[in-house]
Amino acid sequence: MANFSFDIVSEYDKAEMNNVLDQTQREITNRYDFKGTPAAIDWLAVGKDDKAGFSITGNGEWQIDAILDIVRKKLATRGQDQRVLDTTKELTESNLKATKEVPFKQGLDQDKAKRITKLLREDFPKVKALIQGDAVRVTSNSKDDLQAVIQLLKASDFDFPLSFINYR
Repeated sequence: MANFSFDIVSEYDKAEMNNVLDQTQREITNRYDFKGTPAAIDWLAVGKDDKAGFSITGNGEWQIDAILDIVRKKLATRGQDQRVLDTTKELTESNLKATKEVPFKQGLDQDKAKRITKLLREDFPKVKALIQGDAVRVTSNSKDDLQAVIQLLKASDFDFPLSFINYR
């Protein structure tokens, strides 16, 4: 009997995020309500990773929320999960300008991986889920079981994005 498997990871597509940034910048320059304001979006550099999130600048919280709404719409049209945005950081205001850093969520820590494996053990006892670093490997003898696992995880309400790779 053949064994089938796939990996569950929490990653984002950097090329798609680049497209989202470009489209958002274009919309900000074209919108009338942003003319003459410091409204802007740029990459957030964290350590060696120069594209680890977005840095959003605006007149105030209302303008930053409007730009975040544009980003969410662009993510949705490009088929990306908006849970990749970590909007928990506080707003920084100075010189009549507000800035918000929105880093991207990436990687499964042990707690998140345990939540996934617990859910799979409860609903699919024939499927094996193993935590391997920042990924969860799911194996089964049936491709149908693996498809059902993917559907269950997509329907589950996690506060972090999930993607499925290495489907064999």
